[in-house]
Amino acid sequence: MLKNRKFVITAFVVAIVLIAVVGVVPAVISAFTGPGVKTEGLTDEHAKPAEVSLDGDWEVVRNRGDNATSVGFTFPELLPGDRRVTSGSTQQITGGVRVEDEKLVDGTVTVDMNTIESDNERRDINVRNKIFETDKFPTSEFRVTEPADLSGVPDDGNAGEVELTGELTIHGVTREVTAPFKVLRDRDRVVVSSTIPVNRLDYEVETPDFVAATIDEQGEINIRLTLRQP
Repeated sequence: MLKNRKFVITAFVVAIVLIAVVGVVPAVISAFTGPGVKTEGLTDEHAKPAEVSLDGDWEVVRNRGDNATSVGFTFPELLPGDRRVTSGSTQQITGGVRVEDEKLVDGTVTVDMNTIESDNERRDINVRNKIFETDKFPTSEFRVTEPADLSGVPDDGNAGEVELTGELTIHGVTREVTAPFKVLRDRDRVVVSSTIPVNRLDYEVETPDFVAATIDEQGEINIRLTLRQP
C-alpha cells in the first residue's frame, strides 16, 4: 500500500514538472526570438524632384530618417509549436556606383557582418559567431556585373524600377543573382532598395545545433541604400 502511494505521489510530481516545462519553455524561447529589426523598402512619400544629373560617381552614405541606408536578412524560424519570421540589419555599409550616359556601369557595396543586429543581443552573438562565422567572413558584398539602363527612372520624386545583375558574396561564397531594384531620385540623392530571395545552403550557411529554433533554408536579403555624389 505504501509503495503504491509513493508511486502515485511520484507520478503526480512528474506530471506537475512536465506541465511546467511545457508552459515555460515556449515562453523562454519566445523571449529570445523576437521579430528582429528588418530593413524595409524605400519610400517616395516625401521625395522631391531630382536636382542633379545621374551621371557620375555616387557613394553610399549613412543617414537618418526616411530611406536610411540599411542592409539585412530575413528568415523564417521553426520553433516548438510555433513559426515566426526573424530579421537582422546593419547600417555599417560602404561602397559606391558609377553612372555613365544614364547607365549603371560599375558598383560595389560591402556590408560589415559583425554589426548586424536584431532585437536580442544573445541571438546576435550566436548569428555572428555560429551562423555567419564572421571571424572568418567579416563582410558580405554585392558587385554589379552587367550594365543597367537608368534612363527610365523618373526625375520627379517618384520611384522607378531597374533590374540589376551582379555577384552576391555571403559567408565566402559568391553566386550570381538578378533582381528588381526600386530606384528613387530625390533632390541630390539616389535611393535604391531590393529584396533578394536566397537559399542559405547555396552560401554554405548551416543551422547550428545549439538553438531551439530551426532556420528555414529560404530567406531574403533586404537592401536599402542612399547614395550621394562626393
